[in-house]
Amino acid sequence: MLSLSRRWPPSLLTSALQRCPRKVNTQAVRAVQTKTSTKYGRNLFWGSVIAGSLGTGLFLFYGQDSLNASRSLSTVKPSPPSGPLYSQDDVAQHNSLQNGIWVTFEGHVYDITEFVGQHPGGDKILLAAGGAIEPFWAMYAVHQTDEVLKMLAEYRIGELKAEDKKTAVDTNDPYRNDPERHPSLVVRSKKPFNAETPLALLGDSLVTPTPLFYVRNHLPVPDVDPNSYRLEINLGNGTKPLTLSLDELRKKFKQHTLTVAIQCAGNRRDEMNGIKKVKGLTWAEGAIGNAQWTGVKLRDVLLAAGFKDSDIDDAKHVQFEGLDVDVSKAPYGASMSLGKAMDAKSDVLIAFAMNGEDIPKDHGYPVRIIVPGVVGARQVKWLSRVVIADEESRCHWQRNDYKGFSPSTDWDTVDFTSMPSIQDLPVQSAICEPANGAVLEAGTDEFTVKGYAWSGGGRGIVRVDVSPDGGKTWQIAELKKSEQPEGKAWGWTLWEATIPVENRESVDVCCKAIDSSYNNQPENVAPIWNLRGVLSTAWHRVKVTVPPDEE
Repeated sequence: MLSLSRRWPPSLLTSALQRCPRKVNTQAVRAVQTKTSTKYGRNLFWGSVIAGSLGTGLFLFYGQDSLNASRSLSTVKPSPPSGPLYSQDDVAQHNSLQNGIWVTFEGHVYDITEFVGQHPGGDKILLAAGGAIEPFWAMYAVHQTDEVLKMLAEYRIGELKAEDKKTAVDTNDPYRNDPERHPSLVVRSKKPFNAETPLALLGDSLVTPTPLFYVRNHLPVPDVDPNSYRLEINLGNGTKPLTLSLDELRKKFKQHTLTVAIQCAGNRRDEMNGIKKVKGLTWAEGAIGNAQWTGVKLRDVLLAAGFKDSDIDDAKHVQFEGLDVDVSKAPYGASMSLGKAMDAKSDVLIAFAMNGEDIPKDHGYPVRIIVPGVVGARQVKWLSRVVIADEESRCHWQRNDYKGFSPSTDWDTVDFTSMPSIQDLPVQSAICEPANGAVLEAGTDEFTVKGYAWSGGGRGIVRVDVSPDGGKTWQIAELKKSEQPEGKAWGWTLWEATIPVENRESVDVCCKAIDSSYNNQPENVAPIWNLRGVLSTAWHRVKVTVPPDEE
């Protein structure tokens, strides 16, 4: 069983407990449910900590001590089969208050619509709507009690059809070895698997919980044997490459742990579609995460392989190759500046741990490269080769993708060789809560706005401005960030502000961040629109409705 205390820090649990609403605002729930959802209803509003599982409220009441619960799912005995049979598609259609809230557990189907209003965690229960609750109970053992099962049994309406209880694996499917994922991830594509973190919790913890960190895969996830794994370091000068096992990487070099945010180049791409359709996954604001990465310095490994600082003038690039390959067996690859990689102050890591545990399969197990401050596309997962070269990687995603173009450039005129590859990312910020379209309690006179901000290249966030009226007036948000040296602000900054309503029924909230070089975000998307929908960094906006007080 997972060590839950490592997944969810106490500060996150405390934050969730403090935010537990007294009652559910059904209008707000409906507003949240208009956001993109997958076939099985897994991408609905992500609540505070456990967010959708039926036992969320119990967890919030019992608190941190409940993390020590050790009862496994295999010891929980659900009641015998009975009632009508439903398909998974039937269940998936019941993911809203209008259609009813259905969930499944151990092959049984439950209609918990009436329970939503009684749930101590409020509308947070909706995360599991239309899907299974087992993944949540597997992570949070406090739900696996006789009391919860008895309560759940009251809402049982039938059974899943036999064919939906176990899904057969296609042995010819190149994605057959892909790992299981947490169902709260907002899926943007299944093969290859790409999913973002639901926005509502991104602002709750400086460290993004590992199971909920966004996933960006270009190819099937490789199944790597850690015992036979080898990393090749090729200096490109005719000398014999250095080959390192996973054990040698861990033991031969000094280990470092850094807090580093990684962001996909297409984060917030969907906003550009509002101007003109772009090509790429329709990422919202959750294709970013902040984690603690442990590994060894790339510089140290290159020096051990025989590279000298005096050799820098003989080459320009460091290429990375992964173990994920396409149908022609060509690997995913990327590259970065050799000078940056060999800088004595460089923090580029060959990483093997994420948030204190082995890197999960989706994030590069057993080894990946971490290039702080740089776009996620260069941070090759399942790292197999490091090559010093005169040219950048010839991989498609290095040379013919992840580049920014003028709004006037279209697919008939685009020349990918005319622009450099994206490396350091520009300043970014987004509102995590309230959700766009949220409806607050009638008569609310003020509310809290939370979000994240980050800038590439090690530039820290010095200020976040928040406006309640679309940018006419501003107030400065309070910042929360890790202590990092100047020029090495690799991790993100969280921020919070209290917004007055001032008799407005509609509040147009927007935010913008300023980094340590005083770079700012553009006011809107139109001037930065590009055909690939990358570098979407305009002010982030959400509209909140406040019904008038009935009194």
